Amino acid sequence: MTFPAVLNRFCVQACFSAVILLGFSSSSSGTIRYEVSLAHPEQHLFHVTMTIPDVNGEVVVQMPAWNALYQIRDFSERVQQVEAFAGYERAPVEKMDKQTWRIQGNGTIKIQYAIYWDEVGPCASQLNSEHAFINPAMVLLYVANRRAEAVHIGMPDVPEQWRVAGASVHGIDFTGTVRNFFGDAASYDELADGPIEAGKFEEFQLTGIKPEIWAVIHGDNWKKKKVEEDLKRICQYELKLMEGAPFERYTFILHIGKGSGGGGMEHADSTAIGAASDEYLPGVAAHEFFHLWNVKRIRPATLEPVDYAKEQYTRALWFAEGVTNTYGAYTLVRSGIWSKEQFYADLGAQITELENRPANRWQSAEQSSLDAWLEKYPLYNQPEYSISYYTKGQVLGDLLDILIRDRTENEKSLDDVLRAMNSEFAKRGKTYRDSLDVRLTVEKIAGSSFEEFFGKYVAGIEPFPYQHVLAMAGLELRILEHQRPTLGFTAARDATGTLIVQSVPADGPAALADLRAGDTILAWNGGEVPRRTDRWLREQKPGDLLKLSVGREGKKMSLEFRLGETKEIFYGVTEDGRANEKARHIREGLLHGVTRGGVH
Repeated sequence: MTFPAVLNRFCVQACFSAVILLGFSSSSSGTIRYEVSLAHPEQHLFHVTMTIPDVNGEVVVQMPAWNALYQIRDFSERVQQVEAFAGYERAPVEKMDKQTWRIQGNGTIKIQYAIYWDEVGPCASQLNSEHAFINPAMVLLYVANRRAEAVHIGMPDVPEQWRVAGASVHGIDFTGTVRNFFGDAASYDELADGPIEAGKFEEFQLTGIKPEIWAVIHGDNWKKKKVEEDLKRICQYELKLMEGAPFERYTFILHIGKGSGGGGMEHADSTAIGAASDEYLPGVAAHEFFHLWNVKRIRPATLEPVDYAKEQYTRALWFAEGVTNTYGAYTLVRSGIWSKEQFYADLGAQITELENRPANRWQSAEQSSLDAWLEKYPLYNQPEYSISYYTKGQVLGDLLDILIRDRTENEKSLDDVLRAMNSEFAKRGKTYRDSLDVRLTVEKIAGSSFEEFFGKYVAGIEPFPYQHVLAMAGLELRILEHQRPTLGFTAARDATGTLIVQSVPADGPAALADLRAGDTILAWNGGEVPRRTDRWLREQKPGDLLKLSVGREGKKMSLEFRLGETKEIFYGVTEDGRANEKARHIREGLLHGVTRGGVH
């Protein structure tokens, strides 16, 4: 049976990468083989068989400690029942540490294990009665010193009427009545960079775009016309901006609807996105599609080669993620999905978020990038302890763009910087030296030094010159203030849903009333404790009385105190009606992606 006939009969979505080895039979050139069974999906267990040839005495395998997020998540905690065989004989298995196993034997070694996944989101994996979503690095062991070898993956026991899509799965063969989806990749790393979706999804190709771009959608609460139009606008603009596609075929794997998680994860020839509805899709899609260039191909040297076993530090996430945010917003306004008012509102919201975090006074964009590995800790994410490299990087991208346009009389822009880095690094297979090569490329495009800017605002912590730089683009920054009440303490619910006091700042009204960290809140103003204390607080005024019944060391106590007060500042970006002609041209350049040197 020819491959097109197989596609037509079983509707298998194929997503080819430039590095995928395109064999159309079950015989594979992959040396290391994986078989992932989806039988009994309601048990949430992927049953994996890994076959390793040419073993001489022993082989050491590992489960990645991280993938998708800059967080050590120890996927090995999900692994069960590891056993191994050399031929027909059971082979000794020794666990060396939390993620490493050593198997003794010679010739071909077969390893079998199960791994539990039922977690929503593009940065997780899931197997249930509705679908399977696989991030391979979260499911598949690897041989640390053989990651560069070609690999093969097969997926037997796919439930009836399910289809399969992914960069690593591109065919189907038959063993009796069993359908076996399979694929070959040039290395474990290439396989790991290709998520797989299986289930009763819907799919369609974006018309009028070459190379092919497909959408694979699992879920509800979406309309095909809207999703297709939004994705087409985003892809067409970014492909034009970056002067062509770096892929042969691309796939959006979309989980839309309630319980689909949120956010997105970029891959070399695909992305996986979770969104509550199609209204939330464009902002994530514009960001993730631009990652095709920035981070997947325009790549900092500090992220190569990937080390799945431990943290991998870089100072460049402000550019790799933050400036990708800049281009997500540019894409939305330049493609007509956003109005210019929405673009200004978003920029104002980013500045507000940044300036209202006390950590902005001491954490630089580069330090925030280095500290990405701390984001899994709740305390680190509080405003006093960190800023986001996404936010600070996005604002830096806007300021850099305006400065480049101003210094070159709007002949050049940040667009030229991204295209230059694509040509000089990505297309040559080279990585860049974190902030240094970003600065040097900016200076080459602008024809002037940006050493002071990078020293003060990228590596340093000096306040951003918003008013001065925005004025160059005919924009004003307006500041609004209002007073709002504060509780005077922080609290979180435990596993039972009980609200527990987490912290009580000294000398505040709650502390003076003897409220303490660890107190259990039993009653609130004589009634039930609000499910969302933040929503309750919005309806109060500074100085209102709060009466709490708390439990402490087996005793019940009554406390009362008045709500505190804090000043909240909001920033808004508006057009300056008095802007000169040069500033107006720069403003139009930002909104429409144009320069005096050309239109993109």
